[in-house]
Amino acid sequence: PTMIRHPPTVVCYICGREYGTKSIFIHEPQCLKKWHNENNLLPKELRRPEPKKPEVRTITAKGFYDLDALNEAAWKSAQSQLVPCNICGRTFLPDRLIVHQRSCKPKVAK
Repeated sequence: PTMIRHPPTVVCYICGREYGTKSIFIHEPQCLKKWHNENNLLPKELRRPEPKKPEVRTITAKGFYDLDALNEAAWKSAQSQLVPCNICGRTFLPDRLIVHQRSCKPKVAK
């Protein structure tokens, strides 16, 4: 059986989605602009500081960046943008937290 090799992907440090190595450079500025627009629409208590691009300096013996380490750092950065619900503790993007909290009810002890 032949093994299918997928092209390498890079995780966006803002949204956590995967993009091709060429398109990530197009996506990141647009994603950051969208992030700013959405963040400015949130109530002041839910606004977050701008996400910072993680700096991963791990270079392999051949002189390439360690894509797995870069993706892991980007994923952690994207996950740090999530805000926990003060009722149930689940994490959401701030704009989705507002929607979630409308229907989230505290668990009733039996």
